[in-house]
Parts: sequence; structure tokens; C-alpha cells
Amino acid sequence: MKKKINVGIKKSIMERLNKTNQENYSSQETFNREEAYIRAEKKLKELKGFYWHLFWYAAVNIFLWVSIIRNLDADESFFQYGHFATAFFWGIGVFFHWFGVFGKHFSFSKDWEKRKIQEFLDKENNL
Repeated sequence: MKKKINVGIKKSIMERLNKTNQENYSSQETFNREEAYIRAEKKLKELKGFYWHLFWYAAVNIFLWVSIIRNLDADESFFQYGHFATAFFWGIGVFFHWFGVFGKHFSFSKDWEKRKIQEFLDKENNL
């Protein structure tokens, strides 16, 4: 009789431990998903910011160049330093913005190698 009680108690304790572990795993999994969502949302905001920056760079420079061309004198050349200064210096800013968004993952680091290997494995497994 004593053995049956001990087995029952052990079984009850194990069930409670398993339930607690499942709850902890579930909450940890939920936390990881939320954290991944926050990182993805931040990356999306960075990408949107860069693309808007690129859009305004192109739009403003096209507007400036069209205005310059329309106001050129008959003997004046379009190819002058002043006509390209805004595009050049703002282009440096766009480059650094690009590097801030994409440059982190641009180098061939160990993380990049791991991601590429995983990508190749995933493609191979989908065949």
C-alpha cells in the first residue's frame, strides 16, 4: 500500500512539474515571438526611413536639375560644380544612411556565413 501511495505522489509531482515546465516554455516562447516581432518592426521602420530618404533625394534633385536646365543661358553649360553639389553632398548622407540600414549585414562575417548556409539548406530541403 505504501508503494502505491509513493508512486501516486511521484506521478502527481511529475505531472505538476511537466505542467509548470510547459507553462514556462510557453511563456518563454511567447516572449521570444514578441521580441522577434519588435526586432522585425524596428527593421521595417529603418527600411521605410531609408526608402523615403532615397525617394526625397531623387525627387528634390530632379526638381533642382529641371529648374537649372530651364534657367540656363544659351551659352552656359549644365555641367558645373554648383549644379551637382546638392546631389553630391546629400548623396554622401544617403550612402551613410544605406550603410546604417544594410551595412551591418553587408560584410562576410561568421553570422553572414551561417545565414547563407542555412538559406542553402532550406532551399535544398524544399526541393
